[in-house]
Amino acid sequence: MERQILHIDVNNAFLSWTAVEMLKNGEKIDIRTIPAIIGGDETRRAGIVLAKSMLAKRAGVSTGETIYSAKRKCPNLKVYPGLEYRKYQEYSNKLYNMLLEYTDKIERFSIDECFMDMTEYLMRDTLVNKAYEIKERIKNEFGFTVNVGVAHNKLLAKMASDFEKPNKVHTLFDNEIENKMWHLPISELFMLGKKSVPKLNNMKIRTIGDLAKADKREIVNKFGKHGLLMWEYANGIDGSEVVYIREKPKSIGNSVTLPMDIREKEKLEEILLALTEQVTYRLRKQNQVASVVNVQLRTKDFKDISHQKRLEVAISNTKEIYVCAKKLLDEMFIQGMAIRLIGMRVDNLTDKDKVQLSLFDNKDNKKQDNLDSAIDKLKEKYGDNLITRAGKLEVKDIIKIKKRE
Repeated sequence: MERQILHIDVNNAFLSWTAVEMLKNGEKIDIRTIPAIIGGDETRRAGIVLAKSMLAKRAGVSTGETIYSAKRKCPNLKVYPGLEYRKYQEYSNKLYNMLLEYTDKIERFSIDECFMDMTEYLMRDTLVNKAYEIKERIKNEFGFTVNVGVAHNKLLAKMASDFEKPNKVHTLFDNEIENKMWHLPISELFMLGKKSVPKLNNMKIRTIGDLAKADKREIVNKFGKHGLLMWEYANGIDGSEVVYIREKPKSIGNSVTLPMDIREKEKLEEILLALTEQVTYRLRKQNQVASVVNVQLRTKDFKDISHQKRLEVAISNTKEIYVCAKKLLDEMFIQGMAIRLIGMRVDNLTDKDKVQLSLFDNKDNKKQDNLDSAIDKLKEKYGDNLITRAGKLEVKDIIKIKKRE
């Protein structure tokens, strides 16, 4: 199965997170919209630039240079102190916990970057649609922006996220490597050391494409094992896995952007059942139960509506969670409403082993648990997209999402 990888990169993380915190505390100016930097004591000539706004970057300011030098390039530059590191860690953790709603396989590459392996979690949606959804959620819920790289391996996803910024989604699939990556300067290739650039230039290799077309043996003879890695990366070759530590998510959800507006509640109910199947499957894989169910609709006019309900007892039962989700859909949906996105999420998760047996447990629930368990085993054997209670042909056709260009 072809891997489905996203790379999430916070735009100007330390400056953005500082800006969001300042605005929350009553600051009137968004420092992301002016020539600004995060730096040390500007009275000291040795103070350096830790982060910069886009306007400062356009003026030639670069991270790591002295504030004195930066102000010579940009005389109207504003300098702001950074937050305590723990505050930046809080923003990083908020982002990470939201991403856990989409997949359990997340590699924290740095405080402001994550790789996401979405291979098992797309639910017939496309990777590009998920990238746009995640990007917009981060902006709307947290107030900062990210770039999202979309590819079939980590290298290409990372390279894609470094394309035009900010607040962008970029793809870099195998058939796009030549047009999107090969024209870039060799210095922009991921994991290429600064010392290697002049050596490659001496070999008349100035672009990533030059390296990709170079004789592999010659590159390996010159640079050893790292030369092989460089050559493979230039050709988009990367077999590395997303290295993750399995952590318990605080909520689990999924949504689907529809290729056409849907006005029939019955079709929405079928899609909602398919989403509930996937969400509760992940819930049981984590050996967790949920006590809150949330359903979201987005209209053709991009108006978001959501309702949630607290359950009387925490469960992972597909049937009961779907019954609750369906009631929430009934509350929100007005006949004739045109829907372009539907999503569902479960919150307030608890380890199943910590929940006491409820008076509500009965034979019907046990039968449902057995059915869920049987379907889970089939999913693990044959794939998540093949086994579903909502497997009618017309529903599958409805949620075969066209890739966004």
